[in-house]
Amino acid sequence: MKNDLFSIGNFTIHGYGLMIAIGIIAAYVMAEYRAKKYKLESQYIFPLLIWGVVIGFVGAKVLYYITVLDEIIADPGRLLDVFDGFVVYGGIIAGIAAGYVFCRVKKLEFWKYLDLVVPSIALAQGFGRIGCFLAGCCYGIETSGPLALTFKDSAFAPNGVALVPTQVYSSIFDFANFAVLCLLARKNRVPGKISALYLIIYSIGRFTIEFFRGDLLRGAIGPLSTSQFISVFVAVFGVILLLRRSAVCNKNK
Repeated sequence: MKNDLFSIGNFTIHGYGLMIAIGIIAAYVMAEYRAKKYKLESQYIFPLLIWGVVIGFVGAKVLYYITVLDEIIADPGRLLDVFDGFVVYGGIIAGIAAGYVFCRVKKLEFWKYLDLVVPSIALAQGFGRIGCFLAGCCYGIETSGPLALTFKDSAFAPNGVALVPTQVYSSIFDFANFAVLCLLARKNRVPGKISALYLIIYSIGRFTIEFFRGDLLRGAIGPLSTSQFISVFVAVFGVILLLRRSAVCNKNK
């Protein structure tokens, strides 16, 4: 695939960055539309998005640094490489934490706004994985299957080798997650339920796709990759959250 799409003078448009930008814009437009539909205060969506994106990127970078801590100790100069290397779970955790603080400051109902935003997070992730596909990062293991993908000029994936197209599978999964969450939200009466389902669905999908990932430099904990290890706890937390929010809702009826 080709990450450098076109250039205007010395300025180059990169596929990965473009897809990230499209994902953020799509997430904002969808969240604002749904806020008006569900009669929530839409004027808070843009600042909430900015806080979530900025802190989310910081969290994704910090978690990546943790996974390569031994390499950073050996070469502290790697800390200066701020544009390559992110772990999605760090972004999700930090972004949600930023949203919680924002809602507390603005005295907004956190669970309602998180339920509103999580489908947009899945939507943005879908576009982000298209960016991964264009750049060649987050690539799959070698395969001889009929759906194999072969990169010819990637700075990340091994070139000339047939690989499982994990980026494509991840993107399809994220878009499907977005659609399912939006459908479930239509009849939801339990604040926090959609957020819990997002955590459960995403973690299960991520855990599964990780088996087919070939970029092994992201760290491992025992037989599991770092993301699989985190996925287990996120899924458990999602189930607990789903049960607790349902119990609270039933109690308040």
